[in-house]
Amino acid sequence: MAITEEAMRSCVDSDARLSRPERFAACESETDVLVRMLAAERDQAQQELLAALRERDRARAQLSDAERRHESFLATLAHELRNPLAPIRSALQLMRMAAGDEATALAARTIIERQLKQLVRFIDDLMDVSRITHGQLELRKERVDLGTVIRLAVDSNHALLESRQQHLRINVPAEPLYVEADTTRLAQVFSNLLNNSAKFSDTHAEITVRAYREGGQAVVTVSDNGIGIERDMLVRVFDLFAPAQGARTVSSHTGLGVGLTLVKRLIELHGGTVHAHSDGPGQGSVFTVRLDLLLASECDAMLTASPARTHTTHPRIRILIADDNYDAAQSLALVLSMDGHEVCTANDGAEALELAEQFRPQVVLLDLGMPKLDGYETARRLRQRPWARSTRLFAVTGWGQEDDRQRTKQAGFHRHLVKPLDPEMLSELLTQVLEDHEIVEK
Repeated sequence: MAITEEAMRSCVDSDARLSRPERFAACESETDVLVRMLAAERDQAQQELLAALRERDRARAQLSDAERRHESFLATLAHELRNPLAPIRSALQLMRMAAGDEATALAARTIIERQLKQLVRFIDDLMDVSRITHGQLELRKERVDLGTVIRLAVDSNHALLESRQQHLRINVPAEPLYVEADTTRLAQVFSNLLNNSAKFSDTHAEITVRAYREGGQAVVTVSDNGIGIERDMLVRVFDLFAPAQGARTVSSHTGLGVGLTLVKRLIELHGGTVHAHSDGPGQGSVFTVRLDLLLASECDAMLTASPARTHTTHPRIRILIADDNYDAAQSLALVLSMDGHEVCTANDGAEALELAEQFRPQVVLLDLGMPKLDGYETARRLRQRPWARSTRLFAVTGWGQEDDRQRTKQAGFHRHLVKPLDPEMLSELLTQVLEDHEIVEK
């Protein structure tokens, strides 16, 4: 509109000395300019509109793709969670039907333990990937021999390999291969690789773990003769939520692709690399991990800085368990009682406070989401009681993110334990508490 008015004024204000035909010609020239400018603006507006429409279509496509991936993820997650639950349910039914048959009951318990470990491992991997993604995972590095780490990984997969009747070959040099690493996390790496090979290999398959020195690096390979990886999927095999094992072409083998993502990110945190290779479907796979070796001088320095701990058997401890899940409280109480501790249970925060006044526990395991009084308020009130000043408070919860841990720390809890609790880990923790003189026998 502003351009039109300007052109009109230009025509009206044309030099009066021009003749009428000349003035008409001048106006026609101004009009031509106006038309071209309007056409250019129209073309630009059309281009902007087309660009906006393309961007809208692209956003719709991305949203649709995100929705499909989200739905696929939830469906696969449900599948992965149901996988171990099915044999657990069958094993429980078997125990009910065993009627005093100890051998059958033992077999059922073995199945439950094995599947429970797989379920816990799967959930832990998801949480660890989240922590790494948000930069919240800290490594506790020390001098460690890779042979020791590999043995830990093998031990954690022994039951799975045995159940699938798979043969494991281990080739580790007699001389130590020292690296600076978080022993638990590095064992998790090789455990995940072994678990991956076992899962994607048939019964009676052969899996090989080999470690050797190459220059200044330690190299560990985990190879199998399983279903292999498609060549175009090799570059994506470590991507989060990529099809399991890079879509190893066998539909019965599924997964979220979390384990291999965790392997890559943990190895990168250790300053190393991991590489996947396969000649294609049915040709097996090889995963190669490379880590820098410690120099002799570095080994001596780390050994001096890290004196060995001595472990002793802990005496009996008075432990109060507060959890609104009756079965969770009772089962944990039985485990701790059989370990020699004196245990009592409560099913809400108010009951926990009443029992604590009489029982005077030295350790309290508090579920956070209890009725009447939640774990936070229960802890706060316990802290107000003079006799509880030396009592250790452990938060027990299904929430394990870093902000959850920070919240329990700020609330005065000494440790944040994520369900389901590992009885051996808890036993070691109680021993550690006593070794650190955090509990004085009364």
